[in-house]
Amino acid sequence: MNQTITFRPVNFSEDINRLHQWQKEPHVVPFWNLDIPRVQYEKHLLNFLADTHQDLHIGSIEGVPMSYWETYWVKDDILGQHYDFHPEDQGIHLLIGPPSFLGKGYAQPLLESMTARLFEHPATQKVVAEPDIRNKKMIHIFEKCGFRFQKEIELPDKRAALMFCHRKTKEENRHG
Repeated sequence: MNQTITFRPVNFSEDINRLHQWQKEPHVVPFWNLDIPRVQYEKHLLNFLADTHQDLHIGSIEGVPMSYWETYWVKDDILGQHYDFHPEDQGIHLLIGPPSFLGKGYAQPLLESMTARLFEHPATQKVVAEPDIRNKKMIHIFEKCGFRFQKEIELPDKRAALMFCHRKTKEENRHG
């Protein structure tokens, strides 16, 4: 991909309209369950921005915002109840917002880039994902990026595929 990928923190006033619209997109609704009235979504986003166990990001290609990311510390997340986590494990959620960016091969390089950013934290040896078990396209993208299925888990809002990406495996694949 010969295009520039960038990430920046979510800014409530700059991003609320965009994020609320993305949550209404037909490809997002079944997996994020946030097609809710604007006032409710504002409260949701403010709560998420105030939550210190996670960081929210906007991903852009060539300066055009087109993806939303949540990265988080598993030890402080409900996911920590579903496997024997290491205190430095980090988790990741993502969505591609505008339909015009779907099917163009952007998800894999974006996920590779964000995963590499999480591995910049030297103590993180594993990045974790838990896509909805029905979301076969995203599970496939995670697999292409080095994540491996561990087991199905039941979360409050979905049945999920618990997937791990280990630093050691990533490095071996990159150098091997």
